[in-house]
Amino acid sequence: MSEAELYKSLGALTKDKDKWKKSIPYVSSLLAHESTKIQAKALWLLGEMGLVYSSEIEESVPAIAAFCDSTNPLLRERAVNALGRIGRGNYQLIERWWKDLFRFASDEEPKVRLSFIWASENIATNTPDIYEDYVSVYEKLLHDVDDKVRMEAPEMFRVLGKRRPEFVRPYVEELKRISETDDNRVVRIHCLGAIKAMG
Repeated sequence: MSEAELYKSLGALTKDKDKWKKSIPYVSSLLAHESTKIQAKALWLLGEMGLVYSSEIEESVPAIAAFCDSTNPLLRERAVNALGRIGRGNYQLIERWWKDLFRFASDEEPKVRLSFIWASENIATNTPDIYEDYVSVYEKLLHDVDDKVRMEAPEMFRVLGKRRPEFVRPYVEELKRISETDDNRVVRIHCLGAIKAMG
């Protein structure tokens, strides 16, 4: 099968959720594929599969986590995202890599920083308490040089604000200030949304 055909077949599998459970070993095997494009697609799909089938994904998690050390930013981005999705389904499966994810808050590539925020939101949805001492990391990302990162950072405050408003309370003034002064409309809206989420 050519790279294009394989990529297309993975696209079809993405839509065919009935086949996910039994396809996890096959998709995991594609992490060793020579094509970065195929590896990236496999990482993304394994994250989605792992959210639904946490016990079936367990054996694949170390191989997924290994891509966090890739020199290719796309593979780092996809690995971080996959750990977030899997961690949302079952935090225990990614717990040993959780602290290591924080290095991606300052990754040189904006898309990786963005993936770090997404992964954090996913994990915090069902396991918010672990973030109590780490909220300042997301406060720094509110001031990121990249617009997309700044647009997403307040969403972590929204997720935590709904579940643990006391974690977000020290940052309300800052969120309010950004909601009034940031030159990006979406950033302003998301900061307001984070404040509202606290009730």
